[in-house]
Amino acid sequence: MNRNTIIHKKSVLIIVLFFCFHNSMVSQESSKDFWNHVRFGGGIGLSFGNEFFSGTLAPSAIYEFNERFAFGFGLNGTINNQKNVYKSTILGGSLIGLFNVIPELQLSAEFEQLNVNRRYNDILNLPNDNYWSPALFFGLGYRTGNVALGIRYDVLYNKEKSIYIDPWAPFVRFYF
Repeated sequence: MNRNTIIHKKSVLIIVLFFCFHNSMVSQESSKDFWNHVRFGGGIGLSFGNEFFSGTLAPSAIYEFNERFAFGFGLNGTINNQKNVYKSTILGGSLIGLFNVIPELQLSAEFEQLNVNRRYNDILNLPNDNYWSPALFFGLGYRTGNVALGIRYDVLYNKEKSIYIDPWAPFVRFYF
């Protein structure tokens, strides 16, 4: 091998190593930057009554593009049990978009799709239910720090199939 070939190979090796190192650093910075914009939150719900129990676990995450816009997703799992009447399992997910008009005023749009599996007690002689329940909520909330408190309305509300008693629903959102 002549001297020029050796210099050329060393130069190529140095350039390749530089780009590998540089890309690794940029990738790590991008990854850190991405996670600096992710916020986690969700909800937990418990309800007790006369021979009734309901429990919900609903984790969620959003990505804040800037101070005004955020977009994310959530999961929902709910168990209901009315003794000697029915048991139900509700599982699904949602997509949510948030827009802060001003830091204290937050508009939201959330599409939720839940699978409802309801099993009635045999003595009632009612058919079991298994169906999908969509909801599209538009909301308005007051935001302070990591908390937003407000009200939302389901434009797809169906009195016969919705898991909610009313199309209007208050909300409290926490994202950390």
